[in-house]
Amino acid sequence: MRDNHHDPLLDRKAAAKYLGLTNPHTLAVWDCTKRYDLQPIKVGRAVRYRKSSLDDFLNSRLVR
Repeated sequence: MRDNHHDPLLDRKAAAKYLGLTNPHTLAVWDCTKRYDLQPIKVGRAVRYRKSSLDDFLNSRLVR
């Protein structure tokens, strides 16, 4: 189990940059269409992503 207290939360713009996406709205589309489950956290209107969830996503996309 991960220690969520030390797992940074990234806003949509920072998460997109971390994933190498040029447009942060891509994450909004993925969330809306359920294309990929990045496990976004909504606090009011703000959307945040755990860095560990993004790391898991990247690891699952590795070509072996």
